[in-house]
Amino acid sequence: MDLSVASLCFITLIFYVLWVIYFLFRRHYTVRYSKNPTPQSYPLIGNLVGLLYNRHRFHDWVTDLLSASPSLTIQANFFLGLSHVICTADPANLDHLLRSNFSNYVKGSRFQSVLNELLGNGIFNVDGEIWFTQRKIASHQFNTKSLKHFISDTVQSQLSKRLIPYLSFACENGEVIDLQDVLSKFAFDNVCNIAFGVDPSSLDLQKNGFHSSSSSFFHAFDYAVDHSSSRFMHPLPLLWKIKRSLGIGSERQFREAIRIIDSFAMNIIRLKEQSCQIGDINEKDSPQDLLSRFMYSSSNLKFHDEDDKRKFLRDIVISFVLAGKDTTSTALTWFFWLIAGHPRCERLIYNEFSGASPDELPGIFSYKMLKEFNYLHAALTESLRLFPPVPINSRLTMSDDILRSGTFVGKGWFADYSAYAMGRMERLWGANCREFLPERWLDENGVFQACDQFKFPVFHCGPRICLGKDMAYVQMKSVAAAIIYGFEVVAVDGGGLPERISNPPYILSLILKMKGGFPVRLIRR
Repeated sequence: MDLSVASLCFITLIFYVLWVIYFLFRRHYTVRYSKNPTPQSYPLIGNLVGLLYNRHRFHDWVTDLLSASPSLTIQANFFLGLSHVICTADPANLDHLLRSNFSNYVKGSRFQSVLNELLGNGIFNVDGEIWFTQRKIASHQFNTKSLKHFISDTVQSQLSKRLIPYLSFACENGEVIDLQDVLSKFAFDNVCNIAFGVDPSSLDLQKNGFHSSSSSFFHAFDYAVDHSSSRFMHPLPLLWKIKRSLGIGSERQFREAIRIIDSFAMNIIRLKEQSCQIGDINEKDSPQDLLSRFMYSSSNLKFHDEDDKRKFLRDIVISFVLAGKDTTSTALTWFFWLIAGHPRCERLIYNEFSGASPDELPGIFSYKMLKEFNYLHAALTESLRLFPPVPINSRLTMSDDILRSGTFVGKGWFADYSAYAMGRMERLWGANCREFLPERWLDENGVFQACDQFKFPVFHCGPRICLGKDMAYVQMKSVAAAIIYGFEVVAVDGGGLPERISNPPYILSLILKMKGGFPVRLIRR
């Protein structure tokens, strides 16, 4: 017995020594060939200490590290060296990762493991043929004029019937409102109309609350996204995986949230099936919401059975709900936070409206008019540069590779890029990179000028570039114009004053939400 125990200890010791030798060799190899700095690393636990210590300011910590790197790229390793990460803010590296060597950097098992319950095989969670098929269907739909006008009309209707009356009521009663929460509910109403063809009416003043099923879906969806974010950011992923296997704690709550989401989506899909026979109508005559469009577009695809088809539709539509709900509302929250701290910019935006005539109701501008608001477009883009809704993105490396900066990336490593850090790089944007300056996007005639997508990756890049980019701008400009035309937004905390931009109040999540909400008062113009 003693001999067996001794043998086991000896074998364990040999295994550990060999692992240490491999780890040191691998680290020497990567440092030698990539010459990139790494955060402070410790034996066995790697960069875990730095991550935990800077968790409250994670994106600014990453920004500081990348700024100090000659190649705008860093390397990191975590607990027991089980995972390796490179993170970059170099546009040339992004071009390599997201376009020229696209097939080598995939969503992979990490995304599937973390987001499988929420997104399933939706377009943002898959690779290869499944992704290509969904992308092809979605690309066709997002390029149709009918969808663009449907989205624009939906936003205008929600503005005139819901958001503006809600804000007017708060203004007249001198209420302090959480603008982040209001914009989130407004975006939810919009995306449900656009994605499902249903109206939750979450900002309807005539209701004491929204419909129970819609309300449950709203809260379940928020919880599911926040919980998925915590999975991604967990320093020891094994712990949440154990909780998931046992069905305890937050993982049990997450499972219930997914049940509510599935029930909501599947009920709507079945109602759509009952209300329209897809084979008896043509695409032109079908309803305009995304679900109806995808039901028609996928009618020629092969599925095992009806449940398999419903699951396909559920996954792709829930993916677009994720893309449209929190990203737009988060972008607008930071925009109004910055505008509240920069009254000069607010005046210039308001002055831009003086030459335009709103449609029917004050502050409701047509699709054509919105395209003429160059300064507003520049201000929104500048806000996105400093506060991208998705601050960091990740890929899994399929085979060993060398980035254009000379960085070695091993098979199985995570290759990340930080849009948040890129917006704050002096080498990319100049000495005033941390200032809110919409004029940097305008030419001498005051016309908006876009920049290279790999320098400004807020809408992603390459083959996976955001299909809804133009529509996102339409929604943001519509909301911003309507609110600024009618109200002065006064931030209770003073808003995004220049000195606060370097230490903003965000939470660590997949989406760059504002910590503690955004309390404001409204003053009628």
